[in-house]
Amino acid sequence: MAAKAKKKSRPVVSGLVVLALVGTSGYLTLELRKQEETGVTEVRNVGVLDGSRGSGSGGASKDDGEESWSRLENPARSVLRDADGRIKAVLTDGARTATLTGPARTFEEPASTSSKVSTTDWVRLMPEPWTKGAEKKKWFKEWYAESKDSKEGDLFAFAFQYVAGAPQKKDEQGIAYAGDANFGPLNTTGAEDGDLRLEQSDFYDYLGVQYPFRDGSTGTPEAMRARSLDCSGFIRMVLGYRARYPLMSSDTSGDGLPRTANGMARSKEGVDVLPLAGVSPDDRPSAIDQLQPGDLVFFKLDARTKDRLDHVGMVLGYDTEGHLIFVSSREEVNGPTIGDMGGVSRLDGNGYYAKTLRSAKRL
Repeated sequence: MAAKAKKKSRPVVSGLVVLALVGTSGYLTLELRKQEETGVTEVRNVGVLDGSRGSGSGGASKDDGEESWSRLENPARSVLRDADGRIKAVLTDGARTATLTGPARTFEEPASTSSKVSTTDWVRLMPEPWTKGAEKKKWFKEWYAESKDSKEGDLFAFAFQYVAGAPQKKDEQGIAYAGDANFGPLNTTGAEDGDLRLEQSDFYDYLGVQYPFRDGSTGTPEAMRARSLDCSGFIRMVLGYRARYPLMSSDTSGDGLPRTANGMARSKEGVDVLPLAGVSPDDRPSAIDQLQPGDLVFFKLDARTKDRLDHVGMVLGYDTEGHLIFVSSREEVNGPTIGDMGGVSRLDGNGYYAKTLRSAKRL
């Protein structure tokens, strides 16, 4: 669900930002400063890095030479390296998300933050959950051969197709499946204790079409929620509708990814990288070293939701100042963002979201 912090409307967005890679390491340094100008968020491939650092992967590797597999624990995972020891893939037991090394990209959102994430990490969905030794199986060999050099959109590319200024994209049926998304409609009735914007906008509300779930129920969009995605609706759009991860129709019906942040955090889907210990401030995870790009992170922001977790985002990587950044849909910016309104998008330190982090899951 949504954050309950200081309410602000989305800033006006104008202009075009030209993104450039500012060094040869996976994650570079740049002082976080106040926003000085607005712009349209753009993501561009900017070449291949040769560095050896990054969140879960090293620099892009050459295709020649022998590759080698190794095993790591906490969580249990398999790592593929090239002949020079640079990481090419990280695959976690029980998870379908795979972190692959590819061309460098820079993600930024100048309308809401000066943070930038320059990364060679690409996160894609495998057809089956990973298991030890799966590198020898036919399904993985076929999937990896198709995916390792692919420039097709991954989870990060999908996510940034809904931030401020993102251009609209339509499918062959004329349905707008991507483009600048709102968080939800303005709250004009005083419901939900006077929050600025209403929650409960799922991916089919954004699309404006009915969606048949695998449990036999049908998601029916509300006209007032058109082009809107609340925090869990945004994750369901990126992972479910776009990447085709199975989706539940609610928190209790069907199989796959539940409807709400609380349902996702407490479900048996994927692997609990930071297990949920509770929702109080004392239950904040003591270390976040296990997190990697694509992980879902869950927060306790609002006392009104009692024992429920009420916000979810996706780990993007380290910004150019070395802070671990996540993307989520928020009321303050009125849509998906890595912005600083209502609290910077950092998972480290003692900022608003860092202090309210409670668990993480790798699907």
